[in-house]
Amino acid sequence: MYKVGIDLGGTNIAVGVVDTGLNIIGRGQRKTAAPRPYQQVFADIIAATEEAIQNAGIRLADVESIGLGTPGSIDKGAGVITYANNLDFHNVPAVAVLHKHFGVPVYIENDANAAALGECRGGAGQGVDSFIMITLGTGVGSGIIIDGKILSGINYAAGEMGHMVIVKDGSRCTCGRRGCWESYASARALVQQTRDIMRARQESLMWQLCEDSYDNINGRTAFEAAEQGDEAGKLVVFNYIAFLAAGIVNIVNIFQPAMICVGGGIGKEGETLLAPLRHAVVRERYSRGDGLQTQLVSAVLGNDAGILGAALLTQ
Repeated sequence: MYKVGIDLGGTNIAVGVVDTGLNIIGRGQRKTAAPRPYQQVFADIIAATEEAIQNAGIRLADVESIGLGTPGSIDKGAGVITYANNLDFHNVPAVAVLHKHFGVPVYIENDANAAALGECRGGAGQGVDSFIMITLGTGVGSGIIIDGKILSGINYAAGEMGHMVIVKDGSRCTCGRRGCWESYASARALVQQTRDIMRARQESLMWQLCEDSYDNINGRTAFEAAEQGDEAGKLVVFNYIAFLAAGIVNIVNIFQPAMICVGGGIGKEGETLLAPLRHAVVRERYSRGDGLQTQLVSAVLGNDAGILGAALLTQ
């Protein structure tokens, strides 16, 4: 039997059919195109799932279960996405919609939690008993795995560390608060920070890299410019890593996990990101005098972590 994992992101819907060896053998994908009515988004989720099953060369009868990783807060018992600010979802009956169409057991989890579970079971965290994954994408997602299980909290909403405040009265977040970590450390925030510096530094190489258009700025623009010696690019990267470190240090001080894994689009920068990030964390963490310290590593599964983790979901 096979399991299906659905990773619903702010930008893309990615679906995979997973076999017993944790291999993804068939895929489907659509654009999320949020915000729009949930009925339209779920029509595309269903289409991408059918595509993945077809591409895997199996039948729906061969599917044991379907797992959905979604942004925001969820109610596992009711099978509902209670709130997802980046999708503008409120009380969406996700499990009922998918179960009605496919007729197999459907499980739901926050997308960052699902990605953390996938990376812990099948990626960088194999063999680690306390593992936290930070996903730097449209927002800042986070998932906490303790003894191989997702830490969900009494209302399944634990682990939303992207919405801890790191700057009092700072930039307004899409959740409604000001100064959230997500407002400074997400890919979207990095693009805005890049745009702001470029506006002030017309001589920057970043203008050339984005072909003189703000529309072409992405999470790589500043890093690529910095690697080529551009001072404005270096400034963007320095400030971004400082914001990222502020949240990572908070996490280390609270949980002291064996490992923190950084994934998502910005996480692909690897040691260019992690080396200075480790330096900042070592300098600022409360436990700086202890011999045993949290490892800070890159995710290895990439976007597949969310698919794999969703497929591994159970009741």
